[in-house]
Amino acid sequence: MLAKKATPGKTAMAERPVASRQRAYRRGHRSEWLAAAALMVKGYRILARRHRTRFGEIDLIARRGDLVLIVEVKARRTLVEAMEAVRYESERRIESAADLWLSRQSDYGSLTVRFDMVAVLPWRWPVHVENVFYGRS
Repeated sequence: MLAKKATPGKTAMAERPVASRQRAYRRGHRSEWLAAAALMVKGYRILARRHRTRFGEIDLIARRGDLVLIVEVKARRTLVEAMEAVRYESERRIESAADLWLSRQSDYGSLTVRFDMVAVLPWRWPVHVENVFYGRS
């Protein structure tokens, strides 16, 4: 059986989006690893990475004592770009996923929850931004 000849322009175009997604996926994994390392240096224990729920995904869940961090990781060129990347829709999605995760914790009543962000910037140690948004009252 003969293999089909690929059209020169079409093959390159079809592979480009896949390669781009793979690069973004690897960059995300690397950024989350760096963010987790930065939090561990600060004394936090990483409870979950890429925690998926029906509402969405939480990048990192970390804990130190009774404080639980729900962390969004953003890899951008500047801190301002990273801060602007956390939109209202993302906040609601993260909040709903966090509520579901928290409801399954046996010590839920004694926990303090904070929504933070870690910005992974080129050639810099990750920047931990506390209280990037506040949950529902």
